[in-house]
Amino acid sequence: MVQNAPTKRADEDMSDDFELDTDDLGRRMDGAVANLRTELASLRTGRASGSMLEPIMVDAYGSMTPINQVGTVNVPEPRMVTVNVWDKGLVGKVEKAIRESGLGINPQLNGTIIMLPIPELNEERRRELGKVAGGYAESARVSIRNLRKDGMDQIKKAKSDGMGEDDQKFWEAEVQEMTDKYIKIIDDTLETKQAEIMQV
Repeated sequence: MVQNAPTKRADEDMSDDFELDTDDLGRRMDGAVANLRTELASLRTGRASGSMLEPIMVDAYGSMTPINQVGTVNVPEPRMVTVNVWDKGLVGKVEKAIRESGLGINPQLNGTIIMLPIPELNEERRRELGKVAGGYAESARVSIRNLRKDGMDQIKKAKSDGMGEDDQKFWEAEVQEMTDKYIKIIDDTLETKQAEIMQV
């Protein structure tokens, strides 16, 4: 009678089969960078652009809603952005959201149309925008570090399920390499934006 080979314990299987989903981690890190690029696009330098309002959320009907879902954003001239708010009852909330956004624009009301004259950038305003850009970049770095922690936690769990030390080191190095790569992309993106803001 042939003896069966000893069956592996479930946790041993787990350790041999562990593979960190680096594609998923990369997609989520890409998402953090894409979000940063959208936010930085909102920091327009002197010229009017509808995308400068994209990150602004309005408290509408009990939930935070993107500004372009409560009104039509237009750029009728190079130094003017307008928001035609669809619901008259939301005009005040949209105006408040713009005032508190850190864009440094004073909204002017004309019925349901909010006009946003884009001021010339003075030295102080450029520095302010540079700081806002820095804040956006720091938030993106925090997102990347949180994703790194997620990856490291998965590796720790696999280690406690019996994964070998060499595998652990390999996966930790992978996660760290991805983290460094994305932090560098964020730093470079910020540097480019700050140079653009300071350009007179």
